[in-house]
Amino acid sequence: MAKEDFYKILGVKKDAKPEEIKKAYRRLARKYHPDVNPGDKAAEDRFKQMSEAFDVLSDPKKRKVYDRFGQYSDNLANAAEAGAGSTYTRGTPFDFSGFDFGATTNQGGASGSFRDIFADLFSGGRAEREPPRPQPERGADIEMPLSLSFEEAITGLTTSLIVNRSEQCSRCHGAGDTGGSVVTCSTCKGTGQVQRTGGRLRFSQECPDCGGSGKRRPPCSLCKGKGVLPKTENVKVRIPAGVDTGSRVRIPGKGEGGRLGAPPGDLYIITNVGRHQYFTRKGDNIYVTVPITVPEAALGAKIEVPTVTGKAQLRIPPGTQSGQKFRLRGRGAPSLRDASVHGDQFVEAQVTLPKVISEETKDLLRKYAQMNEENPRVVMGLE
Repeated sequence: MAKEDFYKILGVKKDAKPEEIKKAYRRLARKYHPDVNPGDKAAEDRFKQMSEAFDVLSDPKKRKVYDRFGQYSDNLANAAEAGAGSTYTRGTPFDFSGFDFGATTNQGGASGSFRDIFADLFSGGRAEREPPRPQPERGADIEMPLSLSFEEAITGLTTSLIVNRSEQCSRCHGAGDTGGSVVTCSTCKGTGQVQRTGGRLRFSQECPDCGGSGKRRPPCSLCKGKGVLPKTENVKVRIPAGVDTGSRVRIPGKGEGGRLGAPPGDLYIITNVGRHQYFTRKGDNIYVTVPITVPEAALGAKIEVPTVTGKAQLRIPPGTQSGQKFRLRGRGAPSLRDASVHGDQFVEAQVTLPKVISEETKDLLRKYAQMNEENPRVVMGLE
């Protein structure tokens, strides 16, 4: 498929002067540049065609080859230079992969670049880069750790925290400057780059104050160009019932200040829950081990057990073995998703041996052994 004529793409005549070609390219670039048409594939393709046409027609040597053969490639240029133009077969595709957007050569032989043209194009005819104007930007979030006791995590609490945050500068409204003439950035000395070190390594990165342009407007005298001012605030925090270690509690609007009217970030409280003397927690379920006596285990009993919400009654059936678990439904920790929903509590019975406090007690145990000649090791094949 034949390519569209480069002259038609730029809308100029075949005898157009270099100034006319450049002027036509600039006019079309304003219309089809990808920054002006974000996400428009057709405009992007058109811009590539224009750039290809301008690269060839703005270079006298490339234009001469194109006018002779109707297309341009490095092979054609070499063939034309060697006098082998008769070997050219019309219709050879143009290899756009070798096309360099970085540099072009104008008629006078001076080196230029598409970057310079775009800078000239979008800055009202000024070739030097303007410092980027700040855009509305939401403030960053802040994370703060908070230690809680086991009981506080179960019941929840309201407390106050001292938060070191920032707020939008009232003088420049977050812009970092109050307008004025462009000056050389004092941070990077106009280079657009600053040096950073990491261990033994040294590297360059974009200047944070001028955005890599090397120039900036005089910074705001109040915030020193930061756009925000430091603020220490006493923030009231409500920790909901049921948090666990690693839970994130969000306090809206108490993060770093936004810029140019954008909202501030949020404050996130990261909870760290301490251990309990008796209880352990897995999810919303609570686990506890409760000792019982031999008679209680053998004969059964109704005992009192602790829970995270107070005391509860638990029935121990006759013949309970040590390690046997019992469930108390709804006696666990409250759910963060729905405070009306609770996990369960699991009670593990641990049979304790009686203390031998007298000879009479020993006699009773001997009589019990004589009357109950059982061997619990028989299942293991032992006597």
